[in-house]
Amino acid sequence: MNQVSCLIVDDEPIARDIIKTYCGHLDYLNVVASCGNALEAKAVLQKQKIDILFLDINMPIMDGISFVKTLKDQPQIIFTTAYKEFAVDAFDLAACDYLLKPFSFDRFIIAVDKALEKFEPKANVQANEVSASEDFIFIKTDGKIYKIRYDELLYAEAQGNYTKIITTGNLLLPKMPFSNFEELLPKALFLRTHRSFIINKSKIGHIEGNRIFINNNEIPIGSNYKDQLLKDLGFS
Repeated sequence: MNQVSCLIVDDEPIARDIIKTYCGHLDYLNVVASCGNALEAKAVLQKQKIDILFLDINMPIMDGISFVKTLKDQPQIIFTTAYKEFAVDAFDLAACDYLLKPFSFDRFIIAVDKALEKFEPKANVQANEVSASEDFIFIKTDGKIYKIRYDELLYAEAQGNYTKIITTGNLLLPKMPFSNFEELLPKALFLRTHRSFIINKSKIGHIEGNRIFINNNEIPIGSNYKDQLLKDLGFS
């Protein structure tokens, strides 16, 4: 595996040392720098490319969430904090993962693996290559297996451990994580518009502000997805 450059940002020296020690156990992680605040981190990011950013949220000068909003080219972000109430804000910023202090080494590895999947999405590529030769997927729910054609699928919405699937003639709610469902779909046809929504590009009626209209349904556009969405639609 290629070396993965990491940046640690936390105002607590002990917290920085713990993450640095954890990184040291994984020889493919290279800690480029360890910073005590967001301004120091910004200086590092301006000088070199960082793959994974371990970022505390509750910091002086500028908190982690505000800091992320200032970044144009974001690395994979793993938030670290002692306050679980920040979780929703963290995932609104498309964070790769969220570690609640104190976290164990095995939980740390899970977070790192999630980040690495973004760099090498082999399983996703294989799934999309298989789907490219077909025009449907099979979904199991309520003791039945449903065949869903891509041209019938309007959009899907995350609902906790379930995924709400809206088609032209049905509403399905399989017990399937949203990310797993997204992996089944070819990226050329389906677009992520929000952390909780993915849509069929061909079904878009019109876009107005931060909303997409598909038939009589309104789908929100997350602030972190809008630029990529417009680029995918040819408005770069």
